[in-house]
Amino acid sequence: MQKDAYTLILEAIDSGIYRPGDRLVEAELAERFGVSRTPVREALQRLETQSMLARDGRSLIVASLDHNQLAELYVVRSELEGLAARLAAKHATPEEVKVLSDMVAADRAHVGDPSELSRANRRFHKQIHLASHNRYLVQQLDLVHRSMALLATTSLAAEGRGLAALNEHAEIVRAIAEGDGEAAQAALRSHISKAFETRLKLDAGAPRGAGDR
Repeated sequence: MQKDAYTLILEAIDSGIYRPGDRLVEAELAERFGVSRTPVREALQRLETQSMLARDGRSLIVASLDHNQLAELYVVRSELEGLAARLAAKHATPEEVKVLSDMVAADRAHVGDPSELSRANRRFHKQIHLASHNRYLVQQLDLVHRSMALLATTSLAAEGRGLAALNEHAEIVRAIAEGDGEAAQAALRSHISKAFETRLKLDAGAPRGAGDR
């Protein structure tokens, strides 16, 4: 299925092709993605409405999050992701639990590659969202993770954070597999809290080593 201009631009922001502060030019986007300018214009308007893009004079640039926005985003993410883990412990099928477990095992191969680990991290969290079997929650988490794309770096790049995050993932999966909703919720909220703490340290100018959005 051919992707529309909105999806293509959003994926380009999420993958880091366009980063916070980068200017998006209608003609250049149309040429890059091989589409006409009209759908690109409509996509840019939609992304601006969703606060993914911001005005800089007459230009549109990829938005960035200030400290307060970042804190607000992590509060919402912690609550919604925790709920997803709690519901997953109740509703996940054995096959879904197996997929989550396999993800944790496979992702250990990417500990030394923050960029790939970040992509793997998003896949893991998305799988938990789906395992909640609540379509409305999945929709809200999609919005949250769309905003996470506005973070220029991944907290998984911090020294030692990658391995720690995977160990936290394993703890989350273990609670889901045991059907312990409270433990799954607590483990995931703790995981998000540690990611936020790491990001704050990075943003404060702590040494940047390896990058968990």
